Amino acid sequence: MKKLLALLLVLALVAAACGSSDDAADDGTTDDGTTEETTTTTEASDDAMEEDDAMEDDDSMEEDSMEEDSMEEDSMEESSHCDAVKTAGTLTVATGDPVFPPWMEDDDPTNGRGFESAVVYAVADEVGLDVAWVRTTFDQGISPGAKDYDFNVQQYSINDEREQAVDFSTPYYVAEQAIIATDPSLFEGVSSLDDLKGLRLGAGIATTSLDYIETVIQPDTDASVFDDNVAAKAAFDAGQIDGLVLDLPTAYFVSAVEIDNSFIVGVLPEIEEDADALGFVFEEGSELTPCINEALSVLKSNGTLDTLEDQYLNQAGDIPTLTN
Repeated sequence: MKKLLALLLVLALVAAACGSSDDAADDGTTDDGTTEETTTTTEASDDAMEEDDAMEDDDSMEEDSMEEDSMEEDSMEESSHCDAVKTAGTLTVATGDPVFPPWMEDDDPTNGRGFESAVVYAVADEVGLDVAWVRTTFDQGISPGAKDYDFNVQQYSINDEREQAVDFSTPYYVAEQAIIATDPSLFEGVSSLDDLKGLRLGAGIATTSLDYIETVIQPDTDASVFDDNVAAKAAFDAGQIDGLVLDLPTAYFVSAVEIDNSFIVGVLPEIEEDADALGFVFEEGSELTPCINEALSVLKSNGTLDTLEDQYLNQAGDIPTLTN
């Protein structure tokens, strides 16, 4: 009887334990004491984190796409500027007729020798274009109106008056003015601009050299004006003028190679900083100008312009500079 009671008691305890376990399961409680609600919350949190990561990835992809689009637009814009040439794939460049060292050699701009010819080919290489040459007078290059070439190069100084009719590139060289002579007796003791006032001076038409004579030196006798530097040098060599004003590199070449017994009297003082900066001349409103300016910026920053300047222009040695 006692054994039967004990057995019944054990069975009762087991039944109670099983009921408690089932109730716990019904209440959402796990065997380790964690509720199903907590598990669900954790799963929801994981889902939210995954959604946030996905959104961040989407945002990042969108930003990368926008950056790529921006880069493509910049590239297209630059390309469109460089494509604004008169002839597809070719940079058509005008220059003088004839041309002379040290700017170009052998009256042949196509050989790439001489400072300006070398600079043009360096620019064309930078923008990926071929080069074709045409010839104009100096004055034609700075006249207003449409051009049948992309730009003109023949030592054009950048100034406000010219910019009313044409567009300029950024400078590729800053020149100084100099005066040459053949008669030392006329220039004995000359050391200032005032010492030049009593002399007969001349220069090519529409040049900065002529402008310097007329506005800075202001000689007692009106300056002699010539159609171009060829005519000016011929008149100078024939003794029609006492002194010829040219940019310094040209003055050096003329005195060293072209005209016997000529010499550089001196470099003329600069009136304002970079007053004689040289630039390529474009027709007004040319869409090609930004492309060429970018190429010149690269050639300046990587030292190409300095190297070409040293090669072709910096050969004058120690020449005195006249005072104001």
